[in-house]
Amino acid sequence: MKSLIFFFCAVSIFCFSQTKARVIGIKDGDTVSVLLEDNTQKTLRLAEVDCPEKSQDFGTKARAFTASLIFGKTIEFVETNKDRYRRTIAKVYFDGGKYLSEEIIRNGLGWWYAKYSKNTHLKDLEKKAKAEKIGLWKIPNPTPPWEYRKTKSHPKAGFQLLSNN
Repeated sequence: MKSLIFFFCAVSIFCFSQTKARVIGIKDGDTVSVLLEDNTQKTLRLAEVDCPEKSQDFGTKARAFTASLIFGKTIEFVETNKDRYRRTIAKVYFDGGKYLSEEIIRNGLGWWYAKYSKNTHLKDLEKKAKAEKIGLWKIPNPTPPWEYRKTKSHPKAGFQLLSNN
């Protein structure tokens, strides 16, 4: 009985913590701009995924993929944290519950961000994309964005979380 009560409480908290917004901009494969119901704008950095930078191989394709899935649509998101730039890190859901980070990884257009995620399903999707040479995995030894940012004078260099919620 306790586990049933816990389950319903957890589901209720999850459902009520979701925010609806309309996607009004795609900055790159893992960063989008949304318009909230109160007409304020917010930048969302996708949780659990790191896409290639615009100047990297597949950076433009990752951005186009994200745009094709959510631009102009109403999405739901759950805030998970803030990064050092005060962007909201969020799990974004679209089209009746599809998880955007999962779709990006499944299609080989981003890395599972293991440093900030415990979601081993995403790890498995990345392994499958690698094995099937999907997306960025078509090229030999693609450079993860966090390594690329270290070698470039890049505004996102040193991406990190402010706190762990």
